Amino acid sequence: MKEENTNKPKHEKLLIGRRELVSFPGLDIEEIEAKVDTGAYTSAIHCSDIHEEVRPDGTKVICLDLLDPSHPQYNHKKLEFTEYELREIKSSIGEKQERFVIRTKIKLFEEEIEADFSLSDRSDMKYPVLLGRKLLKGRFIVDVARKNLAHKYKIRNNQI
Repeated sequence: MKEENTNKPKHEKLLIGRRELVSFPGLDIEEIEAKVDTGAYTSAIHCSDIHEEVRPDGTKVICLDLLDPSHPQYNHKKLEFTEYELREIKSSIGEKQERFVIRTKIKLFEEEIEADFSLSDRSDMKYPVLLGRKLLKGRFIVDVARKNLAHKYKIRNNQI
């Protein structure tokens, strides 16, 4: 009789590559390219025209365009969020910046994960989405020699 390994994690970590195609069900974005960045703490998503407004009833909202008109997946939807934070985030060049952060669902493999995303203009970056350590921790192992493992998984399992 084989002994059961009691040290086995409850949720086995999935292998992901340095780049993955991810979806944002609540933001109406399917399979957008994301860079996996273990050096970044917070995940980020490219937005343009980010601004805060105060409604007549005193409610604060942030308004934004997800992506920008030059991006092929730009959907012309103006998004508004009433639940958000303003946080100090370290940029890719090490500067501290105040950025709005929202919580939304991201889909990777068959898993939907609720995670924080800082909203920033990433138009000068190659990838519109960045997946940081906070989202990755406890869920994924990164193989930097590979890419698009979640997409290949979907193809193998006829989910496309």
